[in-house]
Amino acid sequence: MKDNIEILRPGFAGRIKAVRESISDACSACGRSADEITLIGVSKVFPWECAAAAYMEGLTDLGENKVQDLTAKIDTLAGEGLKPNWHMIGTLQKNKVKYLIGKTHLIHSVNTVELAEEISKRSVCNNVITDILLQVNVSGEESKHGFAPAEMKSVIERTGALEGVRLHGLMTMAPIQEYEGQARAVFADTHKLFDELKSEVPDPSCWNVLSMGMSQDYRYAIMEGATHIRIGTAIFGDRAKYLQNA
Repeated sequence: MKDNIEILRPGFAGRIKAVRESISDACSACGRSADEITLIGVSKVFPWECAAAAYMEGLTDLGENKVQDLTAKIDTLAGEGLKPNWHMIGTLQKNKVKYLIGKTHLIHSVNTVELAEEISKRSVCNNVITDILLQVNVSGEESKHGFAPAEMKSVIERTGALEGVRLHGLMTMAPIQEYEGQARAVFADTHKLFDELKSEVPDPSCWNVLSMGMSQDYRYAIMEGATHIRIGTAIFGDRAKYLQNA
């Protein structure tokens, strides 16, 4: 298995370098520092060796969409002595929360108050603090999960009082771009909402994460204030092609 990882590493080194250079260019264009951006590699559907190779090439933050894939990779990479910061970025069901507590660096996809309450309950039982983001559906697409912007103050009032969780900010997903730059307005509106909500959270000093932007639109997310970007295809490759060839 280690031989497979060594074979994969050069390809990941080149792709990660290219993405980091693109991040730097986007930051320069809007007067930001690349140090402000956390790059999360999304390894969903790809085998653990790919996640390991990416980590060994300096990608310290990795994300997964499914609980079972996340926990499997956490255990397997840990067995190899590799311990990335693991992010849960996909839809999370209440009955799967128990498998994540104490294992994630950040849960991005808290999209109901009931889910936040379950994370709180499990965290308290395990004597840990779980860092979370609230997923907001700024675009209003029916296919997207997340809170409506208009309900966010009420949501923060309810989730901010929970024990065992710490609110860090917002996550959003923009519609797939039909033309270059289309997603930028969604990111701008999310950043505006993020700023407006800072005075509503229990600890404004912790309100410091704006997770938005994926392979096709992360440059625009950076220009509109993203602190965390979630990159899959640009680092790991085309998932559809991988699945066809698997």
